[in-house]
Amino acid sequence: MTKSILSSLKLSARPVKVQESPLIKRRERLLTQLGVQKDMIQAQLDGERFTAYTEKWQLNPETNKKELIRTPKKVLPWFYKNNGKHYLEIRYGNKALPLAKDKQAIEIGDFKNLMPTIELVIKAVIAGELDELLLAIVPINTNKKTSVKAASSIPKD
Repeated sequence: MTKSILSSLKLSARPVKVQESPLIKRRERLLTQLGVQKDMIQAQLDGERFTAYTEKWQLNPETNKKELIRTPKKVLPWFYKNNGKHYLEIRYGNKALPLAKDKQAIEIGDFKNLMPTIELVIKAVIAGELDELLLAIVPINTNKKTSVKAASSIPKD
């Protein structure tokens, strides 16, 4: 008797999709944006022009097929120069994260020190040191089924 082809495969039950923590999603988004900033810094150190791209599907009118195209995306730098010193802000969305009370920027000094500083920030994000700041900037909505009617039925004092 011959062995069937399917019996040579390792079969398993379909795994249950585990819901990812919203905090982990925020951390991943911040790490992605820090990576873009790191690429921008490296391009400036190399004397090159930096361009970030987004990919989207678009219908080609000639072939009438969908094609994946890359379009340039505007990315603003999180670093700037003021009074002869360079500074780096850690941003989430369009807001700078308050790293300490009334302090949103990291003083870098020379532009060449920017790359090691952003690598330290990436390590801090991976270690979870900025989790409290990510949670404080916009609270995570755990109750997804909130309705306007339920919110309006709360009695006002």
